[in-house]
Amino acid sequence: MQPTATVLVYSDDSNTREQVRLATGRRPAPDVPVVEFVECATPQAVLAELDKGGIDVCVLDGEAVPMGGMGVCRQIKDEVFNCPPVLLLIGRPQDAWLATWSRADGAVTLPVEPVEFAEALAALLRRQRLLSA
Repeated sequence: MQPTATVLVYSDDSNTREQVRLATGRRPAPDVPVVEFVECATPQAVLAELDKGGIDVCVLDGEAVPMGGMGVCRQIKDEVFNCPPVLLLIGRPQDAWLATWSRADGAVTLPVEPVEFAEALAALLRRQRLLSA
């Protein structure tokens, strides 16, 4: 059986969640595990899933409504013990400073560009694997 990684995807927009799934495919790179997704449309669902444990990386939509991924990221970095790495989806490259403020571990722009996204997600999965070892 192949090892798997669980990726939480938060966006109120189902199209954004689909872009993330399609850009990832079964695995974002040959040297990382196969990915399983947990999709959340509300900040409350994100917190509930993180409380359950087992999340390897979070992908948060900075443009989500009513609470953007930047605010969710900052909150979970403050409140979740051993918070998994966060990849933030931002509206424009100029918002990268906000990703830094939110303490995201990485950021890519929307709409999701598959190669850029897969590389960023794979980097966080590799890092998480090293930290867990």
